[in-house]
Amino acid sequence: MTEHASTLYAKLLGETAPITWQELQPFFARGALLWVEGHLDLVEVALAVAEDDQAKVAGWLGAGQLAKVEETRAQDLLARDPSLWAVVVAPWVLVQERAESPSLH
Repeated sequence: MTEHASTLYAKLLGETAPITWQELQPFFARGALLWVEGHLDLVEVALAVAEDDQAKVAGWLGAGQLAKVEETRAQDLLARDPSLWAVVVAPWVLVQERAESPSLH
């Protein structure tokens, strides 16, 4: 990672925050919401989008690991109201479902 990329990664990491589906609905309505599969690093994906890394982004899109939020996913998120994590890379908002912490039983 270049110095610029690591600085941008740190900036994006600092801008990543928990968010509710209710707060994301206006972005969904505008078609500006991208879903990032849970096994990917949300900030790494945001960095690739910000730097217009077409090879990485195309790979994730092609594998279905990065996609615009579709109506069926939106309905699922509305019904379940899971913990979400998001970061803005204008004009997009990248969102990912937060992994549940293992229970301490």
